[in-house]
Amino acid sequence: MLKSWSAFSSKPSWHRLTPYLFLLPALLLLGLTVFYPALQAFFLSFTRYEYDITEPPIWIGFENFQRLLTDPIFWKTLRNTIVYLVGVVPILVMLPLGLAILVNQPIKGIRWFRAAYYTPVVISMVVAGIAWRWLYAENGLFNQFLQWLNLSQDGIPWLTSPRFALISVMIVTIWKGLGYYMVIYLAGLQSIPGDLYEAAAIDGSDGWRKHWDITVPLMRPYLLLVGVISAISATKVFEEVFIMTQGGPRSSSKTLVYYVYEKAFQDLEISYACTIGLAMFLLILTLSIVRLTINRQPTTDLTF
Repeated sequence: MLKSWSAFSSKPSWHRLTPYLFLLPALLLLGLTVFYPALQAFFLSFTRYEYDITEPPIWIGFENFQRLLTDPIFWKTLRNTIVYLVGVVPILVMLPLGLAILVNQPIKGIRWFRAAYYTPVVISMVVAGIAWRWLYAENGLFNQFLQWLNLSQDGIPWLTSPRFALISVMIVTIWKGLGYYMVIYLAGLQSIPGDLYEAAAIDGSDGWRKHWDITVPLMRPYLLLVGVISAISATKVFEEVFIMTQGGPRSSSKTLVYYVYEKAFQDLEISYACTIGLAMFLLILTLSIVRLTINRQPTTDLTF
C-alpha cells in the first residue's frame, strides 16, 4: 500500500491533471450553456429593465419577489402546475407498470404490441398536439362519438372551457408518456429472476398476487425513478399548453413554464420571468430532495 502510494506521489504533477483535462471540454460546455445562464438569470431576478432590454438593467433588490408574492396569475399557474403534477404523476407511475407486465408475457406477436405502445413517444409533440386539437374540436371525433352514443348533443368544449382545458392537456401528456415509462419498467421486469415467481407459486402466491408480492417490491427503484422523472416533466410542461390552449381560457391551463415564456418573450419582462423561473427551480429542487430522501430508505425484504 505504501509502495503504491509512493509511486503515485512520485509521478509528475501533469500526470495527475490528466483526468481533469479529459473533463475540461464537458465542463466548459456545461459552464457556457448551463451554469453561466443560471447565474445570469439569478442576477437578473434582482434587476429591472427600465425602457429597453438592450440597455443595462437597474438593480431593484427584492421588488420582483414582492411582486411575485402578490401576483394572482403566478399563484394560479402554480396551482395549475401542482394540479398537473398530482393528476399526471400517479397515472404515469402505475399504468405503465401494468402495461409493462402485459407486454412482458411470452406470447406470439408481443413485439408488435410493444411497438404500438411506444409509438406515441417517437411522435413529435407538435404533431401530437395538432392531432389532439383536431380530436378535441367542436366537431371533432370525440364529440361526434359522444353524440353518436347520445351522451351529449352539443359536445364538450374540451379546450375552450376552464373546466376541461387543463384536464384535456393532461390526457395528452399521459398518452405521450405511457410508452416511455413502460420501457423503463420492462427493463426492470426482465431483470427479475423467474425462480422467484416459481417459489412464490409454490407458496400459493399466483396470478396478480405474485406481482404484488414480488414485482412491486423489486421494482421499487424503478417506481421511484419514474415518479421523479414524470414529476419533473409535469412541472416543466410547455409544448402541450403552447400548441393546444395557449394557456387559456382565462389562464385555466397556464403553467409555470408557459408563464415564464409569456413574460419573457411576449411582455419582454425578462427580469420578472427569471424570478418565476427561480421559483420553479426551487419547486423542482424540492421534488428531487424528496426523491433522494425516499430512495435512501431500506428496501422492503421479500418474505413468503
